Amino acid sequence: MELKKDSNAVSIDMLLIVHSEKRRAAQGAHSDRQADPGAPPQRRGGLQGVGNGIRRWQKLEGSDLHGTQLTVEVHPRDAMPQFLKKFSLAKRLQGDKNGNTRPRQPGGKDAHAYPWDRSSLKSMPLDLRQFEKLDTYASQVTVKSGLDELVSDLLQEAHSDLERVRAIWIWICHHIEYDVEAAQEKDRQAFKPTTILQTQKTNCDGYAGLFERMCRIAGVQCMTVPGYSKGFGYQPGQSFSGEFDHAWNAVYLEGRWHLVDSTWGSGLVDSTTSKFTFLYNEFYFLTHPALFIEDHFPDNKNWQLLKPPQSLRQFENNMYHKSEFYNKGMLSAHPETSIVKTVNGKTTVTIESCAPTLFMFMLNGKQEHGLLSLRKNGMKLDVYPPTVGTHKLQIFAKGNSEIYSSVLEYTLKCHYADMDIQLPAELHQPVGPSWFSEQMGITKPSHPEPVIYTSDGRCSVSFGVEEGISVLASLHGDNGPITEETQRRYIFQLHREKRTELKVQVPHAGKFALKIFVKKRQEPGNYVFVFNYLLCCTNTKVNWPVFPESFGNWGQDNELLEPLSGVLPANRNIPFKLKLHGIAKALVKGQDTWPLTLNHEGYWEGSCSTAGCQEVYVMVLENANHNFYSYILKYKVNDAQ
Repeated sequence: MELKKDSNAVSIDMLLIVHSEKRRAAQGAHSDRQADPGAPPQRRGGLQGVGNGIRRWQKLEGSDLHGTQLTVEVHPRDAMPQFLKKFSLAKRLQGDKNGNTRPRQPGGKDAHAYPWDRSSLKSMPLDLRQFEKLDTYASQVTVKSGLDELVSDLLQEAHSDLERVRAIWIWICHHIEYDVEAAQEKDRQAFKPTTILQTQKTNCDGYAGLFERMCRIAGVQCMTVPGYSKGFGYQPGQSFSGEFDHAWNAVYLEGRWHLVDSTWGSGLVDSTTSKFTFLYNEFYFLTHPALFIEDHFPDNKNWQLLKPPQSLRQFENNMYHKSEFYNKGMLSAHPETSIVKTVNGKTTVTIESCAPTLFMFMLNGKQEHGLLSLRKNGMKLDVYPPTVGTHKLQIFAKGNSEIYSSVLEYTLKCHYADMDIQLPAELHQPVGPSWFSEQMGITKPSHPEPVIYTSDGRCSVSFGVEEGISVLASLHGDNGPITEETQRRYIFQLHREKRTELKVQVPHAGKFALKIFVKKRQEPGNYVFVFNYLLCCTNTKVNWPVFPESFGNWGQDNELLEPLSGVLPANRNIPFKLKLHGIAKALVKGQDTWPLTLNHEGYWEGSCSTAGCQEVYVMVLENANHNFYSYILKYKVNDAQ
């Protein structure tokens, strides 16, 4: 169609936008977000309010456009239309003959290999540091009037399609709250961009629709993708059917489609209170499709952007690694299915990570019935469900933050419970020395494995200790004489040449937790738990008493050779042999007092009688010029028979 020049001979160009007047297009405001990658979306909003030079003709008689509305923008020949000038749509969007944008259907070059190749969490190379200034700016932009002005403000600091998408993503994730009530009531009003800007609340459809609308205003191709998700309320092994429960977006950048989920990028809903909390999650921005498929299954397999695509059955059965699994540097986990059957009452879970990471677990909400040992790049967990039936196993990782986050969840099916495996309730995680204990100052342990077996109920554990570190140990069991008062009395601690030795003797057969704590001597505060060993003794004849009680003046470098038992027989003559440093005199006090003498090997030796007394003390004089003796060891004497 051509227009003649007017009497002033002003040359003009013309932009024709043809809108169908059929009501079903106007009423189907939601239909322009189509799931079919090949179907052209309806153009949103037209060119309303384009400015001067716009004339409209209703029903052009005698033309092929009968029954349509024609909008014409008239401007000087050398000028670009303001709308195109602002967003450069002519360069960024392909239009059909009616001016509608038609995003390209995903093809071979959009597909990523499955399974994940561990190369990156993102679907394109990104240096997140390049977004620091933009992210700060976009998160602080406020709504002044409408959506067009908001997008215009956001794009002030964006100079590429990638930056335009990033600015929109950041703004939505930091300003739009998930509306739990609207989601439950399926309030369609909450999906409209104008309503969302007013309330700054919506559900997943609203997030996706707003993201798409803002991208299109910015001149970036974007589609809304409906499908199934492993989100709020998901249970491992759950089947999916019927109505789709989620929506996200595909965005076209640098010649390829990419996936984003601004709903899950903005925060989370507490499973107990159903309250939303803003908690930005970078993982769902341009997520690698091989990772995105773990919790997003689109209605059209082309939008998986995978080769080969996954079936719904595979989606249901595949292990669900939560976003924090990858955010905290995890690479893989075994078993690879979320529902696991125990074998002989046991299940083993292993995780591989990029770097040393702290883990913990909960079985049915308690940190019990499992042995978790740390590895340099991951962990190993052996779980022993206490009863037959179904059990919930959750695994948490700490990463660089101070908070443990849930990364995996398994459903255990136990058909046989091994009643011989009764782990102590006080057995905390981790079990056994590791990179973490070395980091805390404990090195070169005599027992590198987490479990120690003893046939006579005694063992000796030693390890190097860094300068300035104090070590404390305690023994814990579920049955028998071990109490809070005596839990350290079944361990006698010695220090020799920068190594600490723990002499341990258990009171009876069974399983015990030997817990290790450390503290920097020069710093205030309490001892910090580092790790524990599991001690196992099957000898039912074992009946070891406690060690002697030691006092504050018992130096770390002192050594006790005999007597090691903290309970002495009555009416006996008991030999004593100790290595004591920095003292002038030593003696043993019972009913009477017996001095100890220093031999040529550096040991203080002597003996005392237990007749007529209930307690025996070892005492030392630290300065020969003083007369004050200090207690360092205390023994109890058995009642006379």
